[in-house]
Formats: sequence, structure tokens, C-alpha cells
Amino acid sequence: MTGIDTNILARFFAQDDPDQSRRAEEFLQSLTPDAPGFVSLVSLAELVWVLRSRYGMKRAHLIQCVNQMLDSPEFVLEGQTVVAQALVRYAHEKAEFADCLIERSGHLQGCRETVTFDVNASRFSGMKLL
Repeated sequence: MTGIDTNILARFFAQDDPDQSRRAEEFLQSLTPDAPGFVSLVSLAELVWVLRSRYGMKRAHLIQCVNQMLDSPEFVLEGQTVVAQALVRYAHEKAEFADCLIERSGHLQGCRETVTFDVNASRFSGMKLL
């Protein structure tokens, strides 16, 4: 297994730099179920943020990108259950993906709620404004 940094995934999904995007695509195509790529929660949260804020990617496309990785045996996502649950929240709430990951991670660890100073995040289930 090989860990994958955010910038490799961003180049693959954004296709914004001909050389780096090609190299990222070649690397990702070399992954197999026996030799998958590992994507940490930090890299995944960063990826969604970068694709949304820097490239203006719409929520539906972001969800598609994460689902593509979740559904691929060539990827191992840290906390796949958390990611899948956070993605469902992200699809149906106005919260940021990172907030959904934070709340779902806490929930799966037994937290009855997650406190925050973020007014927007506090508007969805499981988050409470402090």
C-alpha cells in the first residue's frame, strides 16, 4: 500500500496541470486491489476543500469524486464508514464536508454531540453551538 497526498488526488480530479495531472493519473492507474493507495481523512478533507475553494467544483461533483474513491478497490480510505456516513450528510446538509467528517467521527466514537463555534455547522444534527 502507498499513501497518497492531497496534491496527487487534486491534480487527478482537477486536471489543471498537464504534466502533473498525467503523472498523477498514471500513478493512480497503477494501483491494484493487492497494492492499493491509502487516503487519510486529512488528505480527503483537504481534497474536498481544495477542489471546492480553488477550483469551484460543485457539491454534486465533489460527492462523485469521493464516491469514486469509496467504490474503488484500488483505494483504502481511512475510516471508510465515517467517510461514507459523512458523504451522506454532506449530500443532504448545507454543512462543509470537513464538518460532516468531524461530527460523524465523534458519533462513531460514542459522542452524543459535537460542540462548535461554527454557526453554520451547528445547524445540522449532531452539532451544537457552544
